[in-house]
Amino acid sequence: MKTVSLAPSILATDFSDLKSSVKYIEENGGSWVHIDVMDGSFVPPITLGQQAVASIRPLTDLTLDVHLMTEHPDTFVDSFAEAGADCITFHYEAAVHHHRIVSRIHELGKKAGISIVPSTPVSAIQELLPFVDIVLVMTVNPGYGGQKLIPQCVDKIAQLDSIRRNQGFGYTISVDGGINQNTVSDVVKAGVDVVVSGSAFFSGKLTADSCRL
Repeated sequence: MKTVSLAPSILATDFSDLKSSVKYIEENGGSWVHIDVMDGSFVPPITLGQQAVASIRPLTDLTLDVHLMTEHPDTFVDSFAEAGADCITFHYEAAVHHHRIVSRIHELGKKAGISIVPSTPVSAIQELLPFVDIVLVMTVNPGYGGQKLIPQCVDKIAQLDSIRRNQGFGYTISVDGGINQNTVSDVVKAGVDVVVSGSAFFSGKLTADSCRL
C-alpha cells in the first residue's frame, strides 16, 4: 500500500480562525500545511503573506509548505524563510534564474520546489530536476479554488515519476488543483507523493485514507 502525504491548503479555510484550521489539519491526517501566496500579478487574487506564515508557525510542528504564485519570487525567498516556511516552491514561469533561486532556498536551510502550470511541459524543467526537492504539478490554472482537474496534467506526474526512477533523482512530486475524493486515485496511481487539497479536505470529503492506494 502506498501512503501519500496530505497537504491541506489553508486558502480554503476561515482566515479569521487559522488556529482552529491548523488544529483540524493535525487531527484529520494532514502532514503538511500548504500556504498559497498570490500577488495579484502572476495570478489575479491577493492572498496570504509573510505575516500569515509567521502566525501559523507557532501553532504546529507540521511542515509549512509555501507556494509562491508571484512575480519575481527571488525577492520573497528570504522573508518567507525567516517567517518559518519549511519548503518554498516557486513557479518556473515567473522566474529566469531558476537555479540561483533554488540555491538560495537551500542556503537558507529550506527545501526548494519548482512548480509548473498546465501549459508548461515537464521538459521545461528538465535541467532543474537534479537540484530541486519538490516538483509541484498544477492540475488547474492557478488562481482560484474549486476548479476541475485537467486530466492531461496527470500524465506529467507519471512522466516525472519515470524520470525520477530512471535517473535516481530524489525529488518529491506534489499535485495541486481539483483534487477530491473522485480524482485523488488517479494522481496517486500516477506516482504523486503529496496531495494538496482545499475545499474537499475541509468539507470532510477527502481524507488521509483517500490518499492510500
